[in-house]
Amino acid sequence: MRRYIEGIEQFAIDVILERRYGKRATLLRVFLRALSVLFRKIVQLRLALFQKRYFREHQLGCMVISIGNLTVGGTGKTPVVEMLGKALNASGRKVAILSRGYKSAKPPLLRRIWGRITGRSAIAPPRIVSDGSKVLLDSRISGDEPYMLAKNLPGVVVLTDKDRVKSGFFAIEKFQSDTLILDDGLQYLHLKHRLDIVLIDRTAPFGNEYLLPRGTLREPPEHLRRAHLIFITKCNDLGNEALIERIRRYNRTADIIECRHAPKYFQDVTTGDQLPLHYLENKYVAAVSGIAVPEGFESILRELGANIEFTKRFTDHHRYDESELRNLLNRCIKRDIDAIVTTEKDAVRLPRLKKLEVPIYFLRIEIEILSGRQHWERCLQLISHPPMHPESQLFMPF
Repeated sequence: MRRYIEGIEQFAIDVILERRYGKRATLLRVFLRALSVLFRKIVQLRLALFQKRYFREHQLGCMVISIGNLTVGGTGKTPVVEMLGKALNASGRKVAILSRGYKSAKPPLLRRIWGRITGRSAIAPPRIVSDGSKVLLDSRISGDEPYMLAKNLPGVVVLTDKDRVKSGFFAIEKFQSDTLILDDGLQYLHLKHRLDIVLIDRTAPFGNEYLLPRGTLREPPEHLRRAHLIFITKCNDLGNEALIERIRRYNRTADIIECRHAPKYFQDVTTGDQLPLHYLENKYVAAVSGIAVPEGFESILRELGANIEFTKRFTDHHRYDESELRNLLNRCIKRDIDAIVTTEKDAVRLPRLKKLEVPIYFLRIEIEILSGRQHWERCLQLISHPPMHPESQLFMPF
């Protein structure tokens, strides 16, 4: 059943991104385009209701920072969340990351139904992925991204709950957090943001220009006006003048930072040994991933000198089972592959086998700021020591 559902999901993605052709795909695109018109109206109405204060956002009395994007996945958000959490923790802030725990394991169906009937689901505490001292949940329960953040950010609390107002209160009361980072929080309007950081993927800034479900945009590009700080991710040696000019049509005041996702090292998923980037040079590898944009990951491997013998792409957040991994290993053995290489997010979703005939490494990626570092340093300074306007609770410098 899982593979059947993922097959449907992959077909829909291929249709949206125009990788599929034919009568059936064309009819589906026409239908989805009509739905995207309706979706745009709903998104605009929802935002207007919050702006006109028909819907009220909650204020928790502490610094709330949202990191998000206009499109669905693929902007490289997790490394930016990690970079911010690490910097603020080092500056002395008590940081908690609030995630919705996308594709984490759900409680049993009967328990969820009973919780809704009794109202207990609304008061159940958030899941504590990390209490700042140790990681308490695995990736299956917490979700791959929260688990990865918890593992890489000692000293930072990581919580998952769809209701991030509730998890924000929990972080303040239980852990005395004074800084909350909303992972993927641009569209979460129930909690007042003091700072909105928005990521734009240079390779596909506004997706295919259509809103969901015909495209990958969650909101129209003009909603970029809500951003206080904009990261252009996945930059290269080519300039971004045209993209910045378009961004300025929607937002004339936000600071803009250009960055890239820089490879740092390979790490053995079994032993934890770290290997230099040149280790796989001229070696034959299999590139395995279940992420939104696998092309970028595979391109980095080629740039590092690896010979990609074959690729295996799964749907985003795919959770691997033992039979899939065993089949991959057997395929690599038959083709005399030197190593399987995957992403750090995928590595936390791999089953642990006692013996691996072919080594598996993940590629560690970190954010490298190419331009606008002064904006980043200023941002950190203002978060750590925020000057408040006497008549407002807004984060005035942005």
